[in-house]
Amino acid sequence: MPLVRIDLSKKYPESIAQQVGDIVYRVMREQINVPADDKFQIITRHDTSELNIPKSYLGIEYSEGIIFIQATISFGRSIDLKKNLYKGICDALVQDLQLRPQDIFINLLEVDKENWSFGNGEMQYADKD
Repeated sequence: MPLVRIDLSKKYPESIAQQVGDIVYRVMREQINVPADDKFQIITRHDTSELNIPKSYLGIEYSEGIIFIQATISFGRSIDLKKNLYKGICDALVQDLQLRPQDIFINLLEVDKENWSFGNGEMQYADKD
């Protein structure tokens, strides 16, 4: 049920952008039990001027290689599951793509299950627990 938006610089080739999406999906399946085939992603590559970031925040130094990952998910996951998700995504991107851990920015948005329609104008999760 997640909708994932990934924003990164055009300095990365399209193949890396797709690999980031694949890694995020894999880790979401492993860490927060995302169902098979539930891979809805919007991946956008931007000119450097379109990514407005501070040089640092909370003691973390950013580069032009920053990658923003925002996932809208349904309510119900514990803080520990979310921590494991953040760490899992970051570790996999660092290991698989040699990205800087400082440049992995992740944001989760939680919504009620009735806020999803996967097509046909239906509210598929409204009656599911």
